[in-house]
Amino acid sequence: MAEKFSNVYEDQVRAAAYAGLEYPGTYALAFRDLPAIIDEHVKGRKALDFGCGAGRSTRFLKRLGFDTLGADISEPMLARARERDPEGKYLRVPDGDLVGIAADAFDLVFSAFTFDNIPTMEKKIALLDSLGQLLKSGGRIVNLVSAPEIYVNEWASFSTRDFPENQAASSGDKVRIVMLDVKDRRPVEDILWTLPDHQKAYDLADLKIVEVYKPLAEPNEAQSWVSETSISPWVIYVLGRKGERS
Repeated sequence: MAEKFSNVYEDQVRAAAYAGLEYPGTYALAFRDLPAIIDEHVKGRKALDFGCGAGRSTRFLKRLGFDTLGADISEPMLARARERDPEGKYLRVPDGDLVGIAADAFDLVFSAFTFDNIPTMEKKIALLDSLGQLLKSGGRIVNLVSAPEIYVNEWASFSTRDFPENQAASSGDKVRIVMLDVKDRRPVEDILWTLPDHQKAYDLADLKIVEVYKPLAEPNEAQSWVSETSISPWVIYVLGRKGERS
């Protein structure tokens, strides 16, 4: 039986927690540099936010001036997104099926944290290949993923101290982490992917890495950082289709 594309944020309690979450603490580092990165690499204004959840990143892209379609597999999350953004465009994509989205339609395909929850390399490659088909000529995928280090350190917005088994995890293994900025403190289960395996998936999906960013916090910032000034919790990949000029 084929493995189903699953989403750990499917239930209503998790959706409610995420609906009010913007960019606190460690999350701020994920989004801080994105306006400049996107401005450097993306020319047009048509965007797909794949794995939009409760619409936080869709609203972010809209504020940057993009005509944005948010897509997700979770109806509870999409319901929250529509509540916050009644004029927004949101689409449910069952089991990660992108057939209903037009090919060659987007200057930017953005995906924040979605690939932290993909259970197999085969599914990762298939989804990345499908996302690549949605790009216009010269378009870019901006893929924001959790660095493996996020699951074995303490952070302003996350804790992993209760999960020492994370230390021994390999690519494809489940890891757990607690979010400190929401009331729902149930551990989140993610799938660990090493950076070489992310890069392998891109290559097998006929995508090329245009640039890689690993944001760090500044010690003199108002936020009380934990590990963020010396270890990057996130990795931002800018991707293009192979065979196209950079």
